[in-house]
Amino acid sequence: MATPPPPLTRREAREHDSHDTRHDHDYDDSQDHDQAPQSTNEQHTTDADAEAAAAKRAKAELIGRTAAIFIMPLIMVGMMITGYLGTMHSPSANDMPVVVAGSDSKAADIKFALDGAEPDALDVDTVEDAHTAREMVYDREASAAVVIEGDKATLYTAGGAGVQQQTTVTGLVMPALQEEGLDVATEDIASLPDNDPSGLGAMFLMTAIVMAGYLPFSVLRSNSPELLKFKRIVPILGAWAAVIAGLVWTVVCPILDIVDVKDTVPVLGIAWLGVFAISCMQLFITRIVGALGVIVGIFFLMVLGMPSSNLSYPVYTMPAFYRFTHEILPMPAIGEALRSVLYFDGAGVTEHLLVLAIGAVVGLLLTKAYDFISHRRNPDPKPLDVNIPSLHGGRRPDSKVWRYISLIVFPLAMVTMMLTFMLGAMGSPTPKDMPVTVVGSSTEQAKDTIADLEKSMGKNMFDFTATSDKEEARAQVEDRDEVAALVLPTQKNAEFGLIANEAGNNSAYQVVNRIFDQVASAQDMELDVDNVAPLPDRDKNGVVVMYIAMGWILAGFMVVIVGANANPWSRPLKRMIPLTAVYAPFMSLVVALIAGPITGAVDGHFAQLWGAGIIAIFCIAMFAMVFERLIGMLAIIPVIGTLMFAGMPASNGAISEYMIPSFFTTLHDFLPMAAAVETIRSIIYFDSDVVTEHMQVLGLWGLVSLALVFLIDSIKPPRTEQDFGNLHLEHEREQKKQARKQAKALEGPKSAQGSESSTGPAPSEGSESSQFGQSGQTVQSTIVEDDPNDYHRLSSRPTMAPTAGDGMSNRPAEAADRSESSDQQEWIPSTV
Repeated sequence: MATPPPPLTRREAREHDSHDTRHDHDYDDSQDHDQAPQSTNEQHTTDADAEAAAAKRAKAELIGRTAAIFIMPLIMVGMMITGYLGTMHSPSANDMPVVVAGSDSKAADIKFALDGAEPDALDVDTVEDAHTAREMVYDREASAAVVIEGDKATLYTAGGAGVQQQTTVTGLVMPALQEEGLDVATEDIASLPDNDPSGLGAMFLMTAIVMAGYLPFSVLRSNSPELLKFKRIVPILGAWAAVIAGLVWTVVCPILDIVDVKDTVPVLGIAWLGVFAISCMQLFITRIVGALGVIVGIFFLMVLGMPSSNLSYPVYTMPAFYRFTHEILPMPAIGEALRSVLYFDGAGVTEHLLVLAIGAVVGLLLTKAYDFISHRRNPDPKPLDVNIPSLHGGRRPDSKVWRYISLIVFPLAMVTMMLTFMLGAMGSPTPKDMPVTVVGSSTEQAKDTIADLEKSMGKNMFDFTATSDKEEARAQVEDRDEVAALVLPTQKNAEFGLIANEAGNNSAYQVVNRIFDQVASAQDMELDVDNVAPLPDRDKNGVVVMYIAMGWILAGFMVVIVGANANPWSRPLKRMIPLTAVYAPFMSLVVALIAGPITGAVDGHFAQLWGAGIIAIFCIAMFAMVFERLIGMLAIIPVIGTLMFAGMPASNGAISEYMIPSFFTTLHDFLPMAAAVETIRSIIYFDSDVVTEHMQVLGLWGLVSLALVFLIDSIKPPRTEQDFGNLHLEHEREQKKQARKQAKALEGPKSAQGSESSTGPAPSEGSESSQFGQSGQTVQSTIVEDDPNDYHRLSSRPTMAPTAGDGMSNRPAEAADRSESSDQQEWIPSTV
């Protein structure tokens, strides 16, 4: 007995019935009976091939999304840490412009002396008079000016042009002038204000403005691409720039008092133009490369922009390429414009505003041209897909209002934290209870000297300790328990001595050197400095430890954020822990290679840094996972706020922990960023003396975070697919809007044709024009009119959109039918 064919599915039965009905008049019953088995077998073969192809595509997509978890952090961390370490770990002067004024013979002699002393570091030129020399310094055309009058010389610098530049050029010029037997005086013709003594106000303002320009595009393309229509996005960007300008001014003027009230209008204008210009350029980049445009933007805006800015380090200490980018990139333009307003009464601001204005216009014109060309080539463009259903990690909101609010909250919170935490903590670094030991011939002598120092300096700057044991004081400085030890003069040694630790923290080292040199000078003595741990030339400013720690932190939280959105299948701990166990050694190896062989910022210690980095990255990933479970992609806000914006000031990295508000000083012993910085510093410079205690801090963060994730997952199991909610209803509504526009376009020719027919002979019933009119009526009735039952029919469909992992293998049948039907294809309006 023959085996009966397998039963047909509902879909196959419908297709089979419709096939029989359409061909009923062509074939008799016998022909249908003969061909039915063959048709069924062909259908089964087609379905099997389709299923095999779908399974293959699903597997490839799963592999691609899993690979993205490694590739995206590799790109981001790699380019940022390489860019920063490669350019800023060992800045050295190169052709720094200096002008000399005086009599022709004297000026020529000094020019020759400076050229001979620093042939590559300085670019020396002569000018006619002292006024021209000073004006060139004030206009930032020269880093310094030397004015010769007989046997005296005056060195003019501008603190507002950068403390680093002022210190560097003074250190290069002063010794050469003194060797010529000149009596040298210094004058700062644009000193920094008391409320911004380090000049960091302009730098942090610049960074916040740049962040506000590109951050919205990091999620806009993938979450709400309908906002990218040119006519819609341009006014949105203008309004967004106004919001950021108001926020920036509110934080830096009335709250932090970094900006004077008289500079309100210029600062508001620069902030608005800066955000708008960057957004316009980022809009064009997004048109070209889509959601990945944020990576391109970060490369040009941050990776190239920060070394080019002339604010973190003088551009004359960077490779020559950055002098070119300094003139054309928006980040330097914003920074120099702010510097002009805040420190130079607006001198030279016009040229930088012009760069921003040109950038905004070019960005808009290129975007419009791209849209025009794209529309000409393809009037019916490919739909833009939605990759991120919601920023909060749950179901895609049905209301656009909530979706747009979440889009605003993300960049707004990041900019606010950048200004309040970073600028508030690091804007005015001054010593506060900095521990210093005073070594005397007796304890009583040391106590008397402390009383005198506190009377002249106040009791808040230093926390003095009296001792008579010099060796003990030196050991405390080596162990970083004390920042420095001041050794009082004795009969055997009539000079002040200072035991300090440059590698312990360079900013603290510079402070104690400067202050106690003044103390010694007041006694007509010199300060003899004993540096127990000098920094090498490859890390002149001691920032290498901070940038390596940044690499660990960025790598740690990115694996969770990218994994949860690129491949939700990886979210359960049974998959995420093994994946992170592979990812952490990979990214730690990348950071160690960048710091060592690639940039040369670190010599040796490869294995120790790699091992410590593995633990740090894994623990940071566990911490980020807690917030990702709770609030989805918005976890970036508390994670970055804790690890970077609060962690950087408290890290004892760029600025000493004793030069920031006491709140952040307290956080130094608890935050992961500080633990990472101290671990790296201990490995590189102090034979891993305190690595264990700081790795315990990182380990504790990781273990507690992992326990919290277990608890959260036990209450609410993690989703393994994206929930796009009623996204298909949004697509249907957009389709109907588009259909209405097409119908209105058809009404124009039809009305014109009707007007012509009223003056001429009426067309016959079978004429072409009559048929066109009937066709137009058909289009209008079938496309424009809405079925009153359509909404309820669509609402009954599943709301889960297919994604990677389980979502790809468990797609509802109705969702699969919709994806295979050309009439119900997912659709997002063109950006044109």
